[in-house]
Amino acid sequence: MSSEVLPFTVRRRDPELVCPAAPTPRGTKPLSDMDSQEHIRGLVPVVLFYRRGAGRMVSAVRHGLSAALVHYYPLAGRLREVDGQKLVVDCTGEGVLLVEADAEVCLWELEAAVLRPPFPYMDKLLFQTETEASSGVLNCPLLVIQVTRLLCGGFVFAFNYNHTMCDGIGLAQFLNAVAELARGVPAVSVTPTWSRELLNARIVIPPQHRGGQEAAAATALVGLGDMVMQSFTFSPADVATMKKHLPPAPAPVPTTFETIAVFLWRARTMALQIPLGQDALLLIMANLRRAADMGLPAGYYGNACVACTAMTKVAALYCGSSSSLAHLLGLVRKAKAAVTSSDESAIRSMVDQTVVRGQPYLLPLANNFLLTDLRHAGFHGVNFGWGDPVFAGPTSSYFGVSPIMAMNEQEEEAVVVPVVLPQSAMERFAAEMQRLCMPAASKL
Repeated sequence: MSSEVLPFTVRRRDPELVCPAAPTPRGTKPLSDMDSQEHIRGLVPVVLFYRRGAGRMVSAVRHGLSAALVHYYPLAGRLREVDGQKLVVDCTGEGVLLVEADAEVCLWELEAAVLRPPFPYMDKLLFQTETEASSGVLNCPLLVIQVTRLLCGGFVFAFNYNHTMCDGIGLAQFLNAVAELARGVPAVSVTPTWSRELLNARIVIPPQHRGGQEAAAATALVGLGDMVMQSFTFSPADVATMKKHLPPAPAPVPTTFETIAVFLWRARTMALQIPLGQDALLLIMANLRRAADMGLPAGYYGNACVACTAMTKVAALYCGSSSSLAHLLGLVRKAKAAVTSSDESAIRSMVDQTVVRGQPYLLPLANNFLLTDLRHAGFHGVNFGWGDPVFAGPTSSYFGVSPIMAMNEQEEEAVVVPVVLPQSAMERFAAEMQRLCMPAASKL
């Protein structure tokens, strides 16, 4: 969509570099093999919307950034590539880029234009440097932030961050540190740790297994010409209705994530009309910080997530029987628990596989679908002093990958999932999701 869907004027001040508030160590720090993967050498746009702010809002954010960069000083440096295309961060203390802006629009107007991806006005709320426009990640600021005051007194905190430096959980940890210090808290509640060597691959040891992922790779690539993005919002009532479609099962009761994952996977497969004889993969991003055997220290903010696989025949996704849905739920649960239920050797194999062979979800394959649950990453608690954000998360997604995000919708927490599909498939997908969320009385 064009930003002209909601025309408004934004006045930006000149960009400024915000440096650490005190002297920081110099030198280079190597990133892990997980950090250096080719597919995350890019910029990720994220946005947080706030209902309230204050006149000193930008100065508070600037102070919080400067103070937090003393603790997270590598983020004030610049990336360089060394032998073997490994990445290191040169801790120069040059700082991150901050842009102050004012927009002639109110938050309620942005909400009316839909406060979820794809945002039709992000070109106004997110400053982009020439380096960002060319997708460059070396020798440039690792974080480019725009803080925009709104007419209603609210504000927007939007930024591009270099994915090689941290994953969503690590990023949220940094943002919460910035917010704490902006509020005047004397010290950060979580002390950051580097320890990137803990997530280097054992190159000489081949991965133990691929979990059937080669089978799915045989599926033809989907053309990207007519792709569209649409966000689907599920209220607690919607999720409760969806759970009623699942068969009665022994405890535990299906979680919100498990319920949504089962039906998103099923609806997407049906919408894409994948042939019955093929395999379908659901990949769930799992946090290695939760694996005690890995020994990642508290405060680790590097990339520490791997994709755990649930795989079944497409026919099982087309079938809506109780036994089929119970089977899918079991697969989702098993994949979700793969990291916490595996020993160190198996988890190390996941890391090896991720680094050495890459991940199958990187290719636009119809039968690969990845979900990453960001509801508990920490974005929704980033409070600069004027309350929690209304929405906080990535501004976009792409084919085969969907983040699951939390959002305050009409005073209750809703779940927002952006999905990217070909236009014809999106219509079928939307119809199926609407059917699932309809109360039983409405279906008669």
